[in-house]
Amino acid sequence: MTINEKQEEIIAEFSDFDDWMDRYQLLIDLGSELAPLDEQYKTEQNLIEGCQSRVWLHADYQEGVINFRAESDAVIVKGIISLLIKVVSGHTPDEILNADLYFIDKIGLKEHLSPTRSNGLLSMVKQMRMYALAFKAKGA
Repeated sequence: MTINEKQEEIIAEFSDFDDWMDRYQLLIDLGSELAPLDEQYKTEQNLIEGCQSRVWLHADYQEGVINFRAESDAVIVKGIISLLIKVVSGHTPDEILNADLYFIDKIGLKEHLSPTRSNGLLSMVKQMRMYALAFKAKGA
């Protein structure tokens, strides 16, 4: 499934709810489905800068694609990172670097987050792209 197909799936899922309280609940549910991150990856190096909450992001590069795993100590943030993982994980560095993550605006996520959470969201996206850039540069 392409990045855009995954984004369309998320947009459809969120469009089932008109009320933002229901959408927040969906985010919380998505976050609770996220597999816990192994303690060995909860390091300073994997901690995302610019997030109000603590968010750890780990990336593995295997067979030409990047797989992300993450965890957060805040339920909404855990839901947000799980959405990002759902969209970009399992894709090549180029696909991730060239992706327009339009689903964030389409589901109204940015406008319904506090400024600090919104900055955190941008930091998560930036970190995922940095991993993609690093793997691409290594010629991995």
